[in-house]
Amino acid sequence: MILIPSGTFMMGAPETEKESDDWEKPQHEVRVERFLMGRYPITQGQWKAVADMPQVATELKSNPSTYKGDKRPVTDVSWHDAIEFCARLSVHTNRKYRLPSEAEWEYACRAGTTTPFHFGETISTDVANYYGGEIYGEGEKGEVRGETTEVDKFDAANQFGLSDLHGNVWEWCLDPWHDDYKGAPRNGSVWDDNNEQEDYYDHIVKNIEQILTDDRYHVLRGGSFLNYPRNCRSAYRSFNNARDNIGFRVVCVLPRTP
Repeated sequence: MILIPSGTFMMGAPETEKESDDWEKPQHEVRVERFLMGRYPITQGQWKAVADMPQVATELKSNPSTYKGDKRPVTDVSWHDAIEFCARLSVHTNRKYRLPSEAEWEYACRAGTTTPFHFGETISTDVANYYGGEIYGEGEKGEVRGETTEVDKFDAANQFGLSDLHGNVWEWCLDPWHDDYKGAPRNGSVWDDNNEQEDYYDHIVKNIEQILTDDRYHVLRGGSFLNYPRNCRSAYRSFNNARDNIGFRVVCVLPRTP
């Protein structure tokens, strides 16, 4: 886990960003409070350990991933699976673990940058795992791996020290899908019209049975080994169900300070 400092950033894609989409706009200023975030997506080794912990509300498979390896990211997990994972980890450690809000994810990914990728204006398969048969901007074609790679494989962490944010696996966020950012919160919180509570972790704990029946689409970030480079940009957002290119990373909520 890495401490992500509080700060303000411009969330979403500017109008001038190449191959950006309407659902990444309008760009807007967001204030995010400090939190802890996993350096890389949850691995299969970590998943197995938590899946062996006592059930909170629903079952978890011991290792659902298509491409096996304890140091590879866990995949084929639904949003509900990720919620149960965080609940078990929270009970075991007596700390507040959850998925990041969409704003927290993009803030952590950018780490102070305003370019399409935290590396800069383009991306290379030397620093990320994506479909290298396509290019972005002035980039060049690269390797097409066709499967996940071990986490932290590339020496390409961002300024906060986080890795694997562009490509490898999509990452779940807590937010249900919205078609654009019109009316989005400016405080880094989860954008959920069904919940007005300040502490979303407490909301999950109190309502987990109901939450695990939530059939809305939820936000995915970061792109994957199957995706074109444009889909791996810091601002890009999508939604889907569990597949062999979807995983997640966790956030640990810090105590509030005056």
